[in-house]
Amino acid sequence: MSGSFGWYLRRLRRMSPAEVAVRVGDRARQAAWSRRRVGPGMPFPAPAGLLPVRRLASPLEAGVVGRVPPEAARRVIEAADRILEGDWEVLGTRRWDAADPDWFLDPVTGRRAPSDVSAFAVDHRDESVTGNVKSVWELSRHHHLTVLATAWWLTRDDRYAETVAAQLRSWWAANPFLTGIHWTSGIELAVRLISWAWVRRLLDDWSGVAALFEQNPLALDQLRWHQEYLAAFRSQGSSANNHAVAEASGRLVAACVFPWFVESDPWRRAASQQLERELAANTFPSGVNRELASDYHRFVVELGLVALVEADAAGQPLAPATAELLVRALDAAAALLDVAGNPPRQGDGDEGRALVLDDTLDDPWSVLLATGASVSGSCAWWPAVHPGVTSVLLGSLSRTTVRSARPEVAPRHFADAGVTVLRSAPEDGPEVWCRCDGGPHGFLSIAAHAHADALSVELRHDGVELLVDPGTYCYHGEPEWRTYFRSTRAHNTIEVDGEDQGVQAGPFMWSTRADATVDVTRAERDGAQTWVGHHTAYRRLDPALRHERRVELDGRGTRVTVTDTVTGSRTHSLRLFWHLGPEVAVDLRDGTAHLAWATRDGRLHRGELLLPTGLAWSSHRGETTPVLGWYSPRFGTRVATTTLVGTGAFDGTLVLRTDLRVEAAAATVPARTSSGAIATTEHGEAE
Repeated sequence: MSGSFGWYLRRLRRMSPAEVAVRVGDRARQAAWSRRRVGPGMPFPAPAGLLPVRRLASPLEAGVVGRVPPEAARRVIEAADRILEGDWEVLGTRRWDAADPDWFLDPVTGRRAPSDVSAFAVDHRDESVTGNVKSVWELSRHHHLTVLATAWWLTRDDRYAETVAAQLRSWWAANPFLTGIHWTSGIELAVRLISWAWVRRLLDDWSGVAALFEQNPLALDQLRWHQEYLAAFRSQGSSANNHAVAEASGRLVAACVFPWFVESDPWRRAASQQLERELAANTFPSGVNRELASDYHRFVVELGLVALVEADAAGQPLAPATAELLVRALDAAAALLDVAGNPPRQGDGDEGRALVLDDTLDDPWSVLLATGASVSGSCAWWPAVHPGVTSVLLGSLSRTTVRSARPEVAPRHFADAGVTVLRSAPEDGPEVWCRCDGGPHGFLSIAAHAHADALSVELRHDGVELLVDPGTYCYHGEPEWRTYFRSTRAHNTIEVDGEDQGVQAGPFMWSTRADATVDVTRAERDGAQTWVGHHTAYRRLDPALRHERRVELDGRGTRVTVTDTVTGSRTHSLRLFWHLGPEVAVDLRDGTAHLAWATRDGRLHRGELLLPTGLAWSSHRGETTPVLGWYSPRFGTRVATTTLVGTGAFDGTLVLRTDLRVEAAAATVPARTSSGAIATTEHGEAE
């Protein structure tokens, strides 16, 4: 508890006086609401404020099932069958009880979160109390139930609907108002409401659906309580990030799909206004999400699209400006993907989803773009989209018309976000893709999902990661790992005096910022591209400290040069980090790293990373004391990878030049090790 108390003190320092007043008001409201809490075993009250006529407001049109591609239908039915067998993956961990869940179990630690105490008394930041709270919360977003409901809609096999009904009744009974872990975070309530709305819509023709929803006092109580809670307790001030967008989206969807209460119209109007305000606040004019965390860009756009469609279907469309903002965000998402369809990995990512109607093994970025194309259309330069259940169903409900002009070519520089992609021309062979980070240090005063990655780069060849961003791995319960994956030493940039560029003040908070500025973006006629940026985040160590980075891609797409210039007023130590992708074989010899990897067609490529002289270079892989040489391909999973570290010192100005040279492909197909990297001899040459 002392750790949480210290967190609250640090958090308080990041709030404005107005936000402190809001938080005090929330505490007072919690105290007043506690009298309404329904404890375990207590009878649920009779649902209040019900309208006499209750039916699904926006059913699916007849015949839409025939538009679903057969392959997409097959995959989601197979996913539903796995759930019936008890198999569902939650953030990298299998839940073998998915057919009959323990709603309070953390599968990571084996602990059970509180289920019988006031939600306002639960410290969800304390793993000893809740276990890994993300893993507890995730199953109760009920995405597995929307998959089951989709399978019923496709097959009319009542096993799927009956399992959904049994689990909803189980969850509703086990989670009375304001009791237990599932009433501690508004974003969880909001995503749950979206899932329930789609369960009701997909089961509309099932004989038991009215008894499950509109005729069920348990369901009606929960729908009211969830909407009341979200109306009363909102993420504001320094917390008004993706949580605020999710809360507004969930409120809006519920009010549109379940207009069964006397307050439904006021709830809908307030939610629409809240969503439009929060989406605008969370999005740069270019369309990039202000948290500068790629996965949250996708999540927020998903939330906005789902809400946009529901408002259309209810005959209460959102403002044209909001639709146009979402289109810009979709175009930004499409523009940032590499040739293999892989997104950047900037900042945090926890694989959050607004709505899951397809197989969860389907790439969520592909689902997003297919849905965006069905709702608002796509640009000629977008990657190919592959329709699925989500895109077909949301497209069938959408009435959106986009009137604003859209870019004729894929944007490469998003000035307001400081995000730039250098990429080679298709005619030059396999794509070289390089993301350069020169923007703000996250969003709002706590920059909750930012990493200390100023001037970092990601570099890929034909979609294969050569220089990697580490990813996220975890949020709760493993502080040493959380600290590492956010740190400067985990990114392809320079660390000074052993310090992060920004000071971590908690797992979702920074007490100093690591903002960067882009100075130059230039493309030449021969295809050569240049990016220059700088930051002064280390001024707390030395007012004169400045790091400038120049990244140059040659006109043939075979060479990337990174020139770092660091300046200070006294002697400082530094470390330059290059993190290689897990698919890359690395042999460090005499200041040159010899690399080998296979492209998507299986051809072997080699390259050289010529490292700056004047630094002492070492290779690290999968180390834990301290943590170094790790990569997280997805939330909850980490694998060892190779990190090259150059150590030195400077007094005044130091210039460091790194060259990556890509050689032509070999004809042979390389063997692979059990880890997926190319097999090498003892001297590091690819076999």
